[in-house]
Amino acid sequence: MKGDFVEPSDEEVEKLCARLGAEAKQAGYNLNSDADFVRGLVKGLLVNEKRYGYRACPCRLATGDKAEDLDIICPCDYRDADLTDFGACYCALYVSKAVLAGKQELSSIPERRLPEEERKRLDGRRKAKEESLGKDISKAAFRLSLPVWRCTVCGYLCARDAPPEVCPICKVGKERFERFI
Repeated sequence: MKGDFVEPSDEEVEKLCARLGAEAKQAGYNLNSDADFVRGLVKGLLVNEKRYGYRACPCRLATGDKAEDLDIICPCDYRDADLTDFGACYCALYVSKAVLAGKQELSSIPERRLPEEERKRLDGRRKAKEESLGKDISKAAFRLSLPVWRCTVCGYLCARDAPPEVCPICKVGKERFERFI
């Protein structure tokens, strides 16, 4: 763990709420309209950031290993699918327009994240597949001049030597990209 528990200040919570709200709006997303609920979630994100060094979803159990928890760093990899299927992400920080307008009720959202053993098994399979294709997967697959990178949060694709520092769509960092082709 990065550090001991330190309660985020009200100023820190409000600053991150404003930032997340602005980023969500700019990217076409909506934060939950219950401001107290959002502040509670943001407080949890800040606690996790101080604890682990990254903003793991406060509604999920983080391991403290960033590489293992990349899929649950807010915004999590499951956000868009949950919004589509249930009108809100797992923790309900992000909600659909229908929920925001009162046309859809919020209900419980099933956990999409696979159990740890299954995640490790699939990760091992993915690494083995990459190794079997060799280091230059683009030539082995389609003879592309550049590899294609996919944002695991929003699905944004880009062809370049390395993933972008920040996803231009959902604003997550380059560690949230995976080699797609």
